[in-house]
Amino acid sequence: MRIGIIGGGFMGEAFLRGLVRGNVATPNDIAVAEVSPARRTALGEHGVRVTDDAQSAAIGAEVVLIAVKPQDLAAAGTSLQGAIGKDAVVISIAAGVRLDDIRRFTGHRACVRVMPNLPAAIGEGAAVYLVAPEVSAAQRARVREVVAAVAKVVVEVPDDEAVDLATAIHGSGPAYVYLFIESLVEVAVRLGMKRHDAEQLVLATVAGSAAYALETGLHPAVLRNAVTSPGGTTAAALAELEAAGFRTAIDSAVDAAFERAQELGE
Repeated sequence: MRIGIIGGGFMGEAFLRGLVRGNVATPNDIAVAEVSPARRTALGEHGVRVTDDAQSAAIGAEVVLIAVKPQDLAAAGTSLQGAIGKDAVVISIAAGVRLDDIRRFTGHRACVRVMPNLPAAIGEGAAVYLVAPEVSAAQRARVREVVAAVAKVVVEVPDDEAVDLATAIHGSGPAYVYLFIESLVEVAVRLGMKRHDAEQLVLATVAGSAAYALETGLHPAVLRNAVTSPGGTTAAALAELEAAGFRTAIDSAVDAAFERAQELGE
């Protein structure tokens, strides 16, 4: 699969790594356009063709992945007009930029809006995608292959609002998890645990809990109850979380993220 990546920042390089790691494309099949000379040098170490010219990276590509910041998408898309092949599919991972705007900026109809998340950097991400009506079955297959190279879970959604909602859940979600990790580590240290020990225990607990939930497929409430003995330490802790409005805080956080995602697309 011939792939042109426009933007070689954190996420652009994450996709590059995933595509090569997953044998979706060889380094010889990938071209990356990046304006920063230092980043071009770093990207060249992957064995791909690197250029400062977006059109050069897009010409001849079956998939054009635009991995620039949302505020740069209009300029990047406009610069690609005339260089995208008629049978190519364009993928944008710019947060908050609606599908119709992607099509307008690029002048190309077969476009897909994708929202990945931070763990894509190690191939453990989650992603949602929205396809334009003009995207063919063959192009859909290419898109899923590209996105699956960085995401363990890939979900197609019906409209931009669904992408915005997913942005508030899995896109921003890692930050919620990291805040929980940070808080748990800090209280462990405050109570006398060595920081290194606290970090190791908390990270293993979070990773193991998620892995166990995935492997068993049990409802989170069932798993929570399995850890909670009546009158025990976990019951005491959960009572405090409920009293402090833990669920309400999560609900409000996601609402705020969802509203902001919608505002960004206006």
